Amino acid sequence: MEDRWQECMDFAVSIARKAGSVVCAALKEDVSIMVKSSPADLVTATDQKVEEMIISSIKEKYPSHSFIGEESVAAGAGSTLTDNPTWIIDPIDGTTNFVHRFPFVAVSIGFAVHKQVEFGVVYSCVEDKMYTGRKGKGSFCNGQKLQVSGQKDITKSMIITELGSNRNPEVIKTVLSNMERLLCIPIHGIRAVGTAAVNMCLVATGGADAYYEMGLHCWDMAAASVIVTEAGGTILDATGGPFDLMSCRIISASSREIAERIAKELQIIPLERDDGKSTN
Repeated sequence: MEDRWQECMDFAVSIARKAGSVVCAALKEDVSIMVKSSPADLVTATDQKVEEMIISSIKEKYPSHSFIGEESVAAGAGSTLTDNPTWIIDPIDGTTNFVHRFPFVAVSIGFAVHKQVEFGVVYSCVEDKMYTGRKGKGSFCNGQKLQVSGQKDITKSMIITELGSNRNPEVIKTVLSNMERLLCIPIHGIRAVGTAAVNMCLVATGGADAYYEMGLHCWDMAAASVIVTEAGGTILDATGGPFDLMSCRIISASSREIAERIAKELQIIPLERDDGKSTN
């Protein structure tokens, strides 16, 4: 069975690279933009085309597997995670970046069995960086082994977060207040790259010491979550409890100390879970 998942991972890498080339080609053309949940939550024809291409290729090879894809869910498909081998796909993580041609755009493919992520592939296609992580086997970028910074002192840390696409004034107030609380600890700085998957991969490389966000989805987090843990990092829920792929929130950090310290400062934004179950 081990080898079977390795074969799936190799296939995920090849399909991510193909999808990335479609995304990069589309960056040179006019982008047709549609709006989803808010004027800042965007989707393009390329998102839909790339997801369809990824899912149909995988279905052909693994017809018994399940899928959770960002655009399929947006079109009404469910996002229930079962024990069945499940591919969790974000065809373009960083759609707003893509629309504006801001050069951080990723194809993210996670693979879960018995509700646990077995491997993740994140292809930052403009940079041509292929991040991979497999449970128990380490994580890599273009073949080079990754290791988190190991920083434990939050006052020496650089943290990544995002402002998100929710434009509700109360939510924005909480997002900014959380940043203010962290800056006043004080920390070295806060950055925003515009893609959850790349943000987490930057933690895995040691380039940032932590990343947190609320209002994400499982397809934003699945692939990169295993890349972070396999690079020696820690992943928690934004409350400081155990990470839950369906909770729409995450803290990923170079150490448990920093993750827990961030959790202490965060005011939690109420969110609907991806699986529709009640949140705590």
